[in-house]
Amino acid sequence: MANAKIPVETLTEEEAAAELANLAAEIARNDELYHGQDAPAISDADYDALKRRNEAIEARFPALVRDDSPSRRVGAAPLPTFAPITHSRPMLSLDNAFSDEDVRDFVNSVYRFLGRLPDETIAFTAEPKIDGLSMSIRYENGRLVSAATRGDGTTGENVTANVLTIGEIPNRLPAGAPDVVEVRGEVYMAKSDFLALNEKMAAEGRQTYVNPRNTAAGSLRQLDASVTASRKLRFFAYAWGEMSSIPADTQFGMIGVLKSWGFPVNPMTQRLTRVEDIIAHYREIGLARPDLDYDIDGVVYKVDELALQERLGFRSRSPRWATAHKFPAEQAFTIVEKIDIQVGRTGALTPVARLTPVTVGGVVVTNATLHNADYIEGIGNSGERIRPEGHDIRIGDTVIVQRAGDVIPQVLDVVMEKRPSDAASYVFPKTCPVCGSHAVRERHEKTGRLDSVTRCTGGFVCRAQAVEHLKHFVSRNAFDIEGLGAKQIDFFFEAEDEALRIRTAPDIFTLRQRQEASPLAKLENIDGFGKVSVRKLFDAIDARRSIAVNRFIYALGIRHVGETNAKLLARAYGTYDAFATAMKEAESLSGDAWNDLNNIEGIGEVVARAIVEFYKEPRNLDVLDRLLKEVTPEAAEAVVVSSSPVAGKTVVFTGSLEKMTRDEAKAMAERLGAKVAGSVSKKTDLVVAGPGAGSKLDKAREFDIEVIDEDGWFERIKS
Repeated sequence: MANAKIPVETLTEEEAAAELANLAAEIARNDELYHGQDAPAISDADYDALKRRNEAIEARFPALVRDDSPSRRVGAAPLPTFAPITHSRPMLSLDNAFSDEDVRDFVNSVYRFLGRLPDETIAFTAEPKIDGLSMSIRYENGRLVSAATRGDGTTGENVTANVLTIGEIPNRLPAGAPDVVEVRGEVYMAKSDFLALNEKMAAEGRQTYVNPRNTAAGSLRQLDASVTASRKLRFFAYAWGEMSSIPADTQFGMIGVLKSWGFPVNPMTQRLTRVEDIIAHYREIGLARPDLDYDIDGVVYKVDELALQERLGFRSRSPRWATAHKFPAEQAFTIVEKIDIQVGRTGALTPVARLTPVTVGGVVVTNATLHNADYIEGIGNSGERIRPEGHDIRIGDTVIVQRAGDVIPQVLDVVMEKRPSDAASYVFPKTCPVCGSHAVRERHEKTGRLDSVTRCTGGFVCRAQAVEHLKHFVSRNAFDIEGLGAKQIDFFFEAEDEALRIRTAPDIFTLRQRQEASPLAKLENIDGFGKVSVRKLFDAIDARRSIAVNRFIYALGIRHVGETNAKLLARAYGTYDAFATAMKEAESLSGDAWNDLNNIEGIGEVVARAIVEFYKEPRNLDVLDRLLKEVTPEAAEAVVVSSSPVAGKTVVFTGSLEKMTRDEAKAMAERLGAKVAGSVSKKTDLVVAGPGAGSKLDKAREFDIEVIDEDGWFERIKS
């Protein structure tokens, strides 16, 4: 650069303008090399010198600041979308504790799982639970290479460019750090920074934000990283994912390591052994909560010794060695103005209270769930009274509204002293408010009790069920089709022209073909669309013509089959064809296929029956046949530990185990890639029998299945 050595104070205006143009181009090129291509061409010191000179020239010539100035942007050019990143180790959620007794149960469960007496010899860490956005930050050879949101726990959004703008997160780790390091923690916005941001927005006449957590999440998901940089985000580190080597043997020790690497860690974290001390620390944090400059919604307890964490392992969605002790829900008083009924994708009629707006925990609440007809009447799931004196909820009532974290607000109780004299009991509808079909409460075949939920019998004839099913189908953890959100689904569902209409899932994948064949009803000519957005929508749809089998099963919207159960089914059957065939074979609710389905750990009879009923419905099969002509479910990745002789085997543990608890045995087998079943079938590969083994052992011999004792199990997994 010709002017680079001229002192800033002697530059002419013409020279300054030329140099600012050169600096903008040079810094942009290096940003792209560094952030976009991972191939830096200059040292950090040289890069910083370019930035400092640019800032100095702009300070002397403020009228010359360019629209593409490096001072107005961060990193590389704004990303068109966030690419997915698959976590090397899943980011699982935590189980919750809501009372002191729940905490005692958690601690006792740890001792029980490990087969030890609760003698206060196991240490736990206790740390504030930050109300922010979970983040996993990966370093290779000491350098930050990627950052991803939690997402669905398996796959998150690539927000690397935005995380690089957070000053509290180091771009490089000190010498001596392992080659591969994944630091996990929470991105948040301090209360003081949130208030300052809202004051600035209000002064500019712009919309203010609702709360720090949502503002932090929205800031982190900006396509333009300069927007993220303008919002002061912070970070607390508290965990890790993949590590090429573990530099400490305890949770508390690892927190110290993270701190030594330059990460902020919470100073209120303590290491404790007595349950009463753990609960006392929870109370101390609760008392300090109003004065903290960040939002917390509880305290997280973790088994301190990493070797014990390894032994305890994981449930399907959470670690056994950790739990979150949540703070009590926040409450406020307001008035029920009316009660509406919403119809969900399974036909459930859910009453919703429309409330006089009230602020609860910093969030304005206008709606609250009333759950079902019994809840309105003050009756619980077991027929018990859930409010003092059995108060029902009526329109016009003054009520206590409760909200905890991101949980949907609910009406907790009624202030009877303020009930209007003309308030009448609410009459729950007996027909669907959307399609007019009969609405019923099903009766459980075994117990004879009525289901608490009232359901529309209209099925896909009911617009609400069909629309909600489509919204579920394209949701983030299902097909996740970019550009096909709730508003778009409503538009396509109501479209009169066949070339635009989407009424069932297969219609999504024939939309491009129908549009190309249509001479008139072109999507690009409709307000809100356009050639570019239509092309992107079609490309996003085509990108989902191949999808993981667990996401495919989840997307079908089968009652009781959430993300976790979909993963269990995918792992058990491997391919969609195998799964679908087995479900049809289980139609009689008896036989090997039915037994195999019930035998999947985590799938009970209620879930199994719902799946089989789904596959007995001709309308569902018709939709599936058409969908499978457009979409290919990918076979599940086998959970295999190559060095383990039990990988891929189905194992049953029976009798009294003396060297490990039943839970520990199951966790150990799953870590080694085995499938653990609750009963013996022809598909069982191995039975581990302890003293007192009964009918399962007899059945194993009947089917000529290999049987070993506990010692044989340990020998087998060593080989």
